Amino acid sequence: MSYQPVKSLLGVAIATVVAGGAQAQHLQLEEVVVTAQKRVESLQDVPISVSAISGQKMEDASITNLESLTTYIPNFSMNQGTIANNITIRGVSSGVNPGFEQSTGMYVDGIYYGRSQLSRLPLFDMERVEVLRGPQPILFGKNSIAGAVNMTTASPGEEFEGQISALYEFEEEQQDYRAVFSGPLTDTLSGRIAMLYRDQEGSFTNFNSSHNEKQEEETVIRGSLRWMPTDLLTMDLKYEHAEFDDVGRNVELAQSIVREDLAGTGAGVDYVTALNNFVGLVNNTLMLEPPVDFAGEDGELNRVRGSNGDYHNNTADVLVLDIDYAFGEYTLTSTTGYLEYDFEQNCDCDFTGASILNAGQDESFEQFSQELRITSPGNETVDYIAGVFYQTNELDFRDSINVPDNSLLRLLNPNFRNISSRRFAQQESDMWAVFAQATWNVSDRLRLVFGARYTEEDKEATKQQVHYGGNTAFPATDPTGTLPNVYFGLNPLFGAFAVEPYDTIRSDRQEEAFTPLFTVQYDLGEDAMVYATYTEGFKAGGFDIRSNGHPDPSVVNACNLDTSTNPPACADDIVGVFDFDEEEAESIEVGAKVGLGGVAELNMAAFYTEYTNLQTSQFDGILGFNVTNAGKAEIQGLELDGRWLVAEGLTLSGAVAWLDFEYTDFKNNQCYFGQQVLEPGSVQPDGVTCDATGKRKEYTPEYSGTLSADYVISFGNNLELRTVLDLVFSDDYLFTPTLDPRNKQDAYTKWNLRVALSDVAGNWELAFIGKNLSDEDVVTFGGDAPLAGALTGGTGTAYYQFLDRPRTFALQALYRF
Repeated sequence: MSYQPVKSLLGVAIATVVAGGAQAQHLQLEEVVVTAQKRVESLQDVPISVSAISGQKMEDASITNLESLTTYIPNFSMNQGTIANNITIRGVSSGVNPGFEQSTGMYVDGIYYGRSQLSRLPLFDMERVEVLRGPQPILFGKNSIAGAVNMTTASPGEEFEGQISALYEFEEEQQDYRAVFSGPLTDTLSGRIAMLYRDQEGSFTNFNSSHNEKQEEETVIRGSLRWMPTDLLTMDLKYEHAEFDDVGRNVELAQSIVREDLAGTGAGVDYVTALNNFVGLVNNTLMLEPPVDFAGEDGELNRVRGSNGDYHNNTADVLVLDIDYAFGEYTLTSTTGYLEYDFEQNCDCDFTGASILNAGQDESFEQFSQELRITSPGNETVDYIAGVFYQTNELDFRDSINVPDNSLLRLLNPNFRNISSRRFAQQESDMWAVFAQATWNVSDRLRLVFGARYTEEDKEATKQQVHYGGNTAFPATDPTGTLPNVYFGLNPLFGAFAVEPYDTIRSDRQEEAFTPLFTVQYDLGEDAMVYATYTEGFKAGGFDIRSNGHPDPSVVNACNLDTSTNPPACADDIVGVFDFDEEEAESIEVGAKVGLGGVAELNMAAFYTEYTNLQTSQFDGILGFNVTNAGKAEIQGLELDGRWLVAEGLTLSGAVAWLDFEYTDFKNNQCYFGQQVLEPGSVQPDGVTCDATGKRKEYTPEYSGTLSADYVISFGNNLELRTVLDLVFSDDYLFTPTLDPRNKQDAYTKWNLRVALSDVAGNWELAFIGKNLSDEDVVTFGGDAPLAGALTGGTGTAYYQFLDRPRTFALQALYRF
């Protein structure tokens, strides 16, 4: 699609606001308040590219998690994958490896949520969510090299209030029930309790199941207390328990193809055809027992799939104690947090309806953090925030590749049934940091901001890979390679899948980083300011948990054995990854925030960032993932957002982003299927990796944005009708880290509509909500189908693709008291 009409419309709107602002002086936009700099400030005073979404907007738009929030924030996305999740800001993300912390720091009530699994937590009863783009190395310093998501839940109030709401969505049969009660318990103590229950059936048909997918069920309860024994002391205690489970997935096989140089020659076969023929051969010719139960794949992107037992179960508990103590004009703040979660999943990771293999995974995580900071009084010659931060965590990770008893892989070897390869990993981390940020108010108009953070982190980890027959573990080859692990023929088979058994390996890392920030901010007038910022970001290195091979090439425990030699030698060794290095960034941002007569605001930010050693996760083409540091990348772009109170009851708002991403040095990217044919010059001497220098990363649309119109009219004696229309658009983008040009999401435009009837006092409300009214099919994640190359002899493949939700319609009822 062309974005020229959008750009023209934006230009006309800006010109109209400038010309007409003086005619509506009696109108006034409501101020947006944020805590992006650990102070309560107007959004228009903060020299950062920030998008803020209020809790009310999230409730109105039925935003229940970060993934649905991304619709309203350009240059920001959250994508759920097969084994992990990914938050992306300005094209920068961490990839899908459980060893990663996110490049975008996620903070809830001041507590760092670094694990990707926590990005799936349900969101409700929020005060606001702020998305800070670009490196945030000082006040949100824990690995926030791409940006930060700062979330604040609602706190107890001094007056009794409550709210009950219910929503029913017709397409996916979603039910959403919420209740909030808040108010004083004594003269000095207030409390709040918030509860959520949500479930839905999903929009995918699974021909191996009687239910649609993916089914979701979420239960969250949050209790909070606020104690104010004096005017000088405030203590907030919050506890949250969340359970959020899925059955099935919103993924299917699509784009089943033959390699381009073989198309029409009869020498190649696509994956779906090969799979269907293979299953037919197994059932009709070999008469295996038990037979392979398989209805066949169609290879079309049509929300029809086959799967066997996908599920995803999560439990999380969070406890936060926040203490503010005022002494003189200064404030001392203590934020203590304890967080733990457990999750387990089963992934039918061949993504077909046939019984081939599945992947199990479970993870336990505990984290404790403590931050102390002092905040000076505002409006002084020098204002500052300084503090110390400590965090410790433990991760226990287990996963397995399982071949069930009725797997069709029995055709390859009758022993390939009821076997598995299991991985066990543990990681511990301790880090501390000291930070400070000071604003020198040079004059009434000029401010200079200086900030710095020094961080030290110690990590240690262990990992082990073990092959099993049933529940019997078989030892790995010893480090000398003199005892090949060939029990029951398991080794050659798992070796063909590039899975190598090995005894426990250990490693540790010690890293330190100094990250500075410098900002110049100048007021052009009472309602306009400009700023320029230079900053450096840092993201610690770590350990690859998902790699399927030993990192030492001299340790050869599993491969295709060359039996012509005595003792047998490995013809094709497997080399994995364990350690990966830290990631660094340097960024320059210039921007302006302009108020126009109190009725409009326009904010602009232009940025240029250089990243080195980007941490990326590369699928090995079979069953595993290897972490690699991606050399260098340059990112530049422009972000615009604004609001305009056109008339009483009518507000227009919008945000538009332009993004340019280029790998300037990335010679070790994983090759995509057929790249040796389509781009032979990019293939590296190892024949496995390809040069991606000069290419764009996945999830980097050139243009993206949202436009919204909010119109409220009163009628009758006590009624109000509010209509909100949202337009969401994106340019095309790739959605796989291999940068396969076949895996491109086309440009799209979505429309969302909410029409609500309420009383003027806002005590009750009935609303109709329509999302994705244009019914766009948007792929949010994807990759190569495992085993496709093996089954087609390398001549064909197919891709698994995750789809966003289709067009949906919902009714919502709300009562406040």
